[in-house]
Amino acid sequence: MDILAAPLAELQALANPQKAAEVAAYHKADRPYLGISVPDIEELTDRWRAELSLDDRIALAAALWQTNIHEARVAAAKLLTQARIRPDQAAWELIVSWVPDFDAWAIADHASIAGQKRLVADPSRIDTVETWVTSPHMWTRRAALVMTLPWTKQNFPKPQDLAIRARVLGWCATLADDRDWFIQKAIAWWLRDLSKHDAQATRAFLDQHGARLKPFARKEAARHLGG
Repeated sequence: MDILAAPLAELQALANPQKAAEVAAYHKADRPYLGISVPDIEELTDRWRAELSLDDRIALAAALWQTNIHEARVAAAKLLTQARIRPDQAAWELIVSWVPDFDAWAIADHASIAGQKRLVADPSRIDTVETWVTSPHMWTRRAALVMTLPWTKQNFPKPQDLAIRARVLGWCATLADDRDWFIQKAIAWWLRDLSKHDAQATRAFLDQHGARLKPFARKEAARHLGG
């Protein structure tokens, strides 16, 4: 059975050539675009997720990703964006395998949100993510911060969560001298979200490392800190 044929046909049936041209110009990554909105993609993936076994969902996600079609890659990520997947090691390994392919923010973010769910399910996977911080591939370095965003949002973090939070702040310090705009933006994003739940830690980071960030990133990171 070709698990890809019917889902891909459903995606292609929704194609909007005019919108596709606009999306291609916006994202700038060299790949096919269909011009389908994310809510329309989610309507399909919600149904596919309900209809398919876990093994088939993982197989379909892998096949959709391999098409290199923008909307198919978004759909692949959406198929695996779920808090509870049991067992989930195969899903995690598939998401990790996608990271070297990241080349534009939208696909990277959709896949990273799927990765966030798997990291929260098994925080020991942070060890794998830590290896991405020194990658020569900018999008891989960025994914280390985007996938760990859940640890900025906890109002009542447990000791393990605080340890992970401190660890990722260390990654932010390592990357503070990285001049790439997307990395600076990701550091700012991490710190800005953290500041809503741990202003003291955010201020301490900015006091120690803020001068190494680009001005826009420093300003964004401190947006919710006040005076």
